[in-house]
Amino acid sequence: MQHLLCRASWDADAVRDDVREYVVENLHDEAAVLVVDETGDVKKGTHTVGVQRQYTGTAGRMENSQVAVYLVYAGERGHATVDRELYIPRSWTRDPERCRAVGSARTPPSRPSRNWPTR
Repeated sequence: MQHLLCRASWDADAVRDDVREYVVENLHDEAAVLVVDETGDVKKGTHTVGVQRQYTGTAGRMENSQVAVYLVYAGERGHATVDRELYIPRSWTRDPERCRAVGSARTPPSRPSRNWPTR
């Protein structure tokens, strides 16, 4: 698993699309809801993309942290994460040198597909 996540070549957006199709096909529920969850991960340094000193509920106080936003499909038959996006604060988007130093593009993040598969 660690090799897949760190060193293997794969397209995260394509995997997201495959998972979303699987969820719609196998967990289909007319009463299902989409849940948006912002989660902060506390970070020790300042070089991880998107890290800045900010409030995070994970720690319950101001800390160096990175925020990710997850979209979860939840229905009677189960739940699954169907999309994700890293929050990039202005302190990063206004500092192209900092982005280049960690190998991050200064382009806006990819947008989720609005074409949800139908059953």
